[in-house]
Amino acid sequence: MADLLTLTQEALSGMGVELIDVEKAPMGLLRIIIDRPEGVRIEDCEQVSKQLSRVYEVENIDYRRLEVTSPGVDRPLRTAADFQRFAGHRVEVKLRQAQDNQKVFVGCLLPSASSDESASSEADMRFQIALEDANAKPTDKVLSFTHGDIDRAKLNPVLDFKGKKR
Repeated sequence: MADLLTLTQEALSGMGVELIDVEKAPMGLLRIIIDRPEGVRIEDCEQVSKQLSRVYEVENIDYRRLEVTSPGVDRPLRTAADFQRFAGHRVEVKLRQAQDNQKVFVGCLLPSASSDESASSEADMRFQIALEDANAKPTDKVLSFTHGDIDRAKLNPVLDFKGKKR
């Protein structure tokens, strides 16, 4: 799978898209998740699909169906660059080890000090979340953690489907 991820990343270099993930799903589905700073358009998915179809054919990658998609509103955050890019957004973070008998935290991702020279690797980079209570109201508590402490993290926006009342 690591070879497929590397091959896909190389094939997409220079296309202006960021590879988020490559998933092998049941029944031969190969799902490619891409993103762009200004958002993924259908044309981006089409271009990536055409490019990867050619590359996978040449490289004899076995799949039945290729699906190229955006990461959606609950985009996973994997790299330190993702955390810096989405500072100010609402996130959900699950830690590897519990803090105060809790592993999953929700809140607003605070901007990190980009000039932090104490971090020797990406795993040592520190981030903070301004925590929310159970009713999604901001609290005065701040959770501090390193990139290496994270089991998984994703954007967690509040979606309002009610619309305007007339």
